[in-house]
Amino acid sequence: AFLIITDPNRMLFVALGTLLGLMIGVIPGIGGLVGLALLLPFTFALDPYTALAFLVGVQSVTTTSDTIPAVLFGVPGTTGSAATVLDGYPMAKNGEAGRAYGAAFTASVCGGLFGAVILAISIPVIRPFIMAVGTPELLAICLLGLTLIVSLSHRALFKGLVAACLGLLFATIGDEPQTGELRWTFDNFYLWDGLSLVPVALGLFAVPEMIDLGASRRSIAKKSDKVSAWDQLSGMRDVLKNWWLVLRCSSIGTLLGAIPGLGANVIDWIAYGYAARSLPGAKETFGKGDVRGVIASESANNAKEGGALVPTLAFGVPGSASMAILLGAFLIHGIAPGPKMLDEQLDVTFTLIWTVAIANILGAGLCFLLAGHFAKIATIRAGILVPLVFGIMVIGAYQGAKDYADLIVLLAFGVLGWVMKRLNWPRPPLILAFVRGGSVQDYLVMSLRRYGVAWML
Repeated sequence: AFLIITDPNRMLFVALGTLLGLMIGVIPGIGGLVGLALLLPFTFALDPYTALAFLVGVQSVTTTSDTIPAVLFGVPGTTGSAATVLDGYPMAKNGEAGRAYGAAFTASVCGGLFGAVILAISIPVIRPFIMAVGTPELLAICLLGLTLIVSLSHRALFKGLVAACLGLLFATIGDEPQTGELRWTFDNFYLWDGLSLVPVALGLFAVPEMIDLGASRRSIAKKSDKVSAWDQLSGMRDVLKNWWLVLRCSSIGTLLGAIPGLGANVIDWIAYGYAARSLPGAKETFGKGDVRGVIASESANNAKEGGALVPTLAFGVPGSASMAILLGAFLIHGIAPGPKMLDEQLDVTFTLIWTVAIANILGAGLCFLLAGHFAKIATIRAGILVPLVFGIMVIGAYQGAKDYADLIVLLAFGVLGWVMKRLNWPRPPLILAFVRGGSVQDYLVMSLRRYGVAWML
């Protein structure tokens, strides 16, 4: 597999995939899912090894570069970096964008390599574990995710619970998957599918920040220092100092990534919440620019790629929405994922493992080289920056369902987010409950239908 992947032509495609993945991650609202969908048609003429290496290269690094807009503008580049915003953006405001980048990219590459190593050694071992996870267990994991509301509410637990209830309520909009019954749709065809996550997330977090930035008429960073290599090295030192945290959060990312249906948008929250609860002094500093919050979120969301490949390769069950597109690529190129991937086609499996490792190292290296240039954006005047970022946000929001109603959702949640920010109501619990709400009700209904009340035992 190593000889296959180090073929110069294939390495060129891995590098191209990594570069495209980094560009996709930087643009808010596009994310790995849309990126893979856009690039899939270009792989039809390639041989299976090259095509899959190219796509895995793209997917492996979108959660590395999505840190850049998260730190600079408080706009998550993909849903996987939403938790990074909580500490990364305050760090940029304090003139510590370089340190945040250094910590995030180093944690990303550590998490990505950890995921690749675990993928390599665990494929035969993890099979009985994945087969044993049923709907009640998935429901329990989703409910565990919701308990993070406590640590995300910043000592305003009542407000956090109300925000989370709102999020769960918004998640019920659309048709009930088991019965097809329509709820809260008000005879509007757009609402049949429920609200799209991208305009909701951008509206809640990005719009209020951009409004405040525009009103202040200054740049994001209070200091106009350019990001030096020393700043990034200080971030790298933070990661080395917190190596035990990196290891724990990477384990969380890999393990939860291997469970089909959980997805990136909850894994970084679980790791962040775990860090907020377990680290000394975290309750006072998390959410105010604590580098450990960035490290926890970034190491988990890159490690999950290795984990998500486990059920995709071993059982043909996509570990995430992006993996579903990758599964399509497997079938297009005549490879049927399943037990054969563990013996007859082990070379394909290990080609992908090498790709995850190489793409992570390459992606983090490129981010380190270019981060200084990206951080200069933080010193541009708001009058120039705000219209530009708003334009990108509108395109990102429209990408979801390609419906003008997405822009109305963006605007409505922008107003809601701005009001919540003004009144000091925590916004993360709302988005967390919204993201998990659909899964909670699905797994709850399935568990009740299948096991009655017995699943509680």
